[in-house]
Amino acid sequence: MKDRNKWMLILFCSLMVLSALLSSLFHAEEPPAAPEGPPAEHFAPRQRPVSDVNPARDFSNALADAVEKVMPSVVVIRTERVQYQKRPVDLFGFYYQVVPEQLAGEGSGVIIDERGDILTSGHVVEGARQIEVVLNDGTKLPAELVGQDKATDLAVVRIKDGGRGDFPAIEFGDSDKARVGEVVIAIGSPFSLQSSVTIGHISQKGRRIKILPYEDFIQTDAAINEGNSGGPLIDVDGRLVGINAAIKTDEQRRGVGIAFAVPSNLSMGIAKSLIETGKHEWPWVGAFFETIDPAYRKKLFDGAGVVVSQVWNGTPAAEAAIQPGDLVLEVAGTKVNNKYDVDRIIYNHSVGERVPFLLKQGREQREVELKLEEYPGVVY
Repeated sequence: MKDRNKWMLILFCSLMVLSALLSSLFHAEEPPAAPEGPPAEHFAPRQRPVSDVNPARDFSNALADAVEKVMPSVVVIRTERVQYQKRPVDLFGFYYQVVPEQLAGEGSGVIIDERGDILTSGHVVEGARQIEVVLNDGTKLPAELVGQDKATDLAVVRIKDGGRGDFPAIEFGDSDKARVGEVVIAIGSPFSLQSSVTIGHISQKGRRIKILPYEDFIQTDAAINEGNSGGPLIDVDGRLVGINAAIKTDEQRRGVGIAFAVPSNLSMGIAKSLIETGKHEWPWVGAFFETIDPAYRKKLFDGAGVVVSQVWNGTPAAEAAIQPGDLVLEVAGTKVNNKYDVDRIIYNHSVGERVPFLLKQGREQREVELKLEEYPGVVY
């Protein structure tokens, strides 16, 4: 009985070993099974059908079209200038040696006519011994300073090209008609990053931040940093509405703040003078104006906001019999609310042009046309 059980156990173990061997051979001939997982289409991109009507996409395309239109007109301006420094030549510091130091600078600019005149900020080219312009396609060309106006920190440089005359000039907008809240685009080369684009809004107009002798800034929240100075601020149609000029920010947070641009109407008037004469002739009518306190306008001045404060003999204002105390209602067909409105309209014109004034003298309204003369003093 014991031998029988022994042989049955041996037979059972042998069958188990044979079964394992056959199973191993069978599975070795079969290809490995694919791992379980999600179907292949799970990794295909998922996208909802695109709607034909999408205002956000239309707006985005309009901005991209405006940038594409203007980009060929935007340039990088690189300068070299020499700065002289005193260095002691003895241990006690009694004797000094004047040592020249070569400094490199960079800013932005925008082409304003086909012959290669470029409008930029004055501080970009201030004291430059050598000026180089880099076009949007990377072409490098030498340039020269045409003129500079220190009161507004604007300058014009001209490409030295031998009269090529086919440069892509920007289209001009009307900064007086630009409204607070409008979307604007700043283009330039901040921190040497050429052709950078930032988008924001017109935050306010007529800003004065006391960094220049004459200010009428457009304030914007479009990001402007070092290197953006002199570049264009454009509207959504790709038209120039300002020249990027300055930022106001916390010194500990560079690049974070609000930005300011010189309005295009003022900029183009100054650029025209610089191109024609090499300097800007500031116009005036021979009178100064003051803003009336709003608390007294309605009761004492019939709602008028500006009064003539002083008139100089022998000037257009004196010849037109304008007198101190006259109220200014309109200038060039535009109602004025303060003295800065009057200045802005006058400065947007050139010497020699005629500007109509609507005045109130006593109880009578009177319209006069004044020919602008060059301001005899120094603006800056």
